[in-house]
Amino acid sequence: MLELGGYLQAERYEFVTVTPTSHARVLARQRTARTARDVLGWNRAFELKAIPRRLADLMEAADVLQVDGALHRSRVRFSTLDGLLFAHSAYPTHDGDAVFFGPDTYRFAALLRRAAGEPSRVVDIGCGSGAGGLVLAARGRSLVLADINPEALAFARINAALANVDAEVVESDVLANVTGHCDLIIANPPYLTDGAKRAYRDGQGPYGTALSIRIVRDGIERLRRGAGGGRLILYSGAAIVDGEDQLLAALQPLLTDARITQSRYAEIDPDVFGEELDERAYQEVERIAVVSLVVDVRP
Repeated sequence: MLELGGYLQAERYEFVTVTPTSHARVLARQRTARTARDVLGWNRAFELKAIPRRLADLMEAADVLQVDGALHRSRVRFSTLDGLLFAHSAYPTHDGDAVFFGPDTYRFAALLRRAAGEPSRVVDIGCGSGAGGLVLAARGRSLVLADINPEALAFARINAALANVDAEVVESDVLANVTGHCDLIIANPPYLTDGAKRAYRDGQGPYGTALSIRIVRDGIERLRRGAGGGRLILYSGAAIVDGEDQLLAALQPLLTDARITQSRYAEIDPDVFGEELDERAYQEVERIAVVSLVVDVRP
């Protein structure tokens, strides 16, 4: 996988991953796959002889070739962000342990660039591909990539190596197995109610808010116990019911903690995943918004 990634970097590969809905529309155009972007970005089926021989050999060595009738298809995708290369799950991401990369990843990175400051030790909770933490790697002295999903940790290790970042990769349910000091906790958790219970989509609890709430609660407590306090940055989604933000309402009691010196909550995008409103769990929901929370905590 590292050799395959190195080949793509040398070839100046670039690919911006779109929403699954847009991805499906592009694939419907039935274009013949011939380039690395076709194969490892758009995940098109292809003939081995139609792509560069070196690419085919590296994919075979990395065990990412999947037979698709008379053709082949890649079992992974590669996307680019801030000049970095990220391996993640193939399209479509139906598997329960799939590792997602998409528009939320790009918005999360933009939030981090604005709000992260100059941290000493960054902990990325539910890191997935590791994109959030790796985007900040140049700012902090150390980085922890934590996730409960072993598939995510495998991708995070590969992506850290491709970025030449010496990250600590930890299997952890939120902060349970993360030890030591940290002064910046970041998280882009799943925030939907997903009937299939896929790890990257299902935020658990009412309207998918439970995991976000737990991250904020546990994160504030961890920062309070630190020698110098620190900052928590959450990127999440909020169901709006009768004009009320359900996530914000649930977070309000946590934000009254006396050791919080400042908290800033904002809408980043007022309307995402509109197709979810057809689902039974969202029959009372007007819209799903993307939101951010930045909390500063003193010890």
